[in-house]
Amino acid sequence: MGLFKRNPFGHILFLKKWLIRILGLLSHRRFRGFNNLQIEGSDIIKNLPETNVLFISNHQTYFADVFSMFHVFNASLSNRGDSIKNVGYLWNPKLNMYYVAAKETMKSGLLPKIFAYTGSISIERTWRSKGENINRQVKMSDISAISTALNDGWVVTFPQGTTTPFKPIRKGTAHIIKKYKPIVVPIVIDGFRRSFDKKGLRIKKKNVYQTFEVKAPLDIDYENESIASIVEKIEYAIEQHPSFLKVIPQEELEAREVLNKQREWLDS
Repeated sequence: MGLFKRNPFGHILFLKKWLIRILGLLSHRRFRGFNNLQIEGSDIIKNLPETNVLFISNHQTYFADVFSMFHVFNASLSNRGDSIKNVGYLWNPKLNMYYVAAKETMKSGLLPKIFAYTGSISIERTWRSKGENINRQVKMSDISAISTALNDGWVVTFPQGTTTPFKPIRKGTAHIIKKYKPIVVPIVIDGFRRSFDKKGLRIKKKNVYQTFEVKAPLDIDYENESIASIVEKIEYAIEQHPSFLKVIPQEELEAREVLNKQREWLDS
């Protein structure tokens, strides 16, 4: 790799590689130390093509979700079976991995700006800005940026556009799927909201049971399937369909609490 070789967004790959290595080292204990991330389905990642792959995921924190994906993706590509043990997999990280993020979030301070260099596709949200509901047109430059990233590699998106659970799926994700026809791989994460603060930077609680499940690519008829149908498939795939939101009996809540305490004791 040339020292000043750049990706399609103008980022110097040598610098991006070192940022991923450093941030990966700093964040590793958050998923294998303070907490122990339970991974399932990472073998799916190894069999994906180099480009035009879209990962869709539920969203629990601003940054920890993406950090975990850098770890799981690179560990899997280094033939680690559902494990991020031994952080050596970060020495040669995948550099054509990108993630969609709100522009205002990625410009909110020095640290987010550094994170953005690792692969952020920073877009302007059309429905919310500075804590207020808005309604503005989609910027074609944002769509073009996502297209560029898909042509170059893998893209992670959080189709709800918020860390609040069970919010509606934004139709823009379905439009992108129909237009660019990527392989769509669902990811379901859990435990991050209990582990970290909303930004995903501060550790709120240790020994939390965290999970990271990679599911098989969605079966989508790009030509004939409706936007509404794709949206519904996304809702079910990332377990954010209203049917997942149900009243849980008190006995089940108590049983889950006991199970979580047992898991925390075993992981300690």
